[in-house]
Amino acid sequence: MTQKVLKVGSSMALTVPKKLAEELGWRAGDSVAVKGDPKQHRVIYYSPRKPLSGNDQRIAELGYRFIQNYRRDLESLAKK
Repeated sequence: MTQKVLKVGSSMALTVPKKLAEELGWRAGDSVAVKGDPKQHRVIYYSPRKPLSGNDQRIAELGYRFIQNYRRDLESLAKK
């Protein structure tokens, strides 16, 4: 996908197509992190990670441990 660089005051801006914004879960006013890579001539936009609540963190840890313990079994099931 190609987008034009727009001039906004003394800054520049890029638009995000509506469909892509919806797929990413972005809404007007959301914060988006920006990382530039001059050597590769690219800019990367991404949603900054929000810290997990205590319960969500515990669930994430349990899920991670489950996957680590049963990775071979899960991969075998995925091939069926």
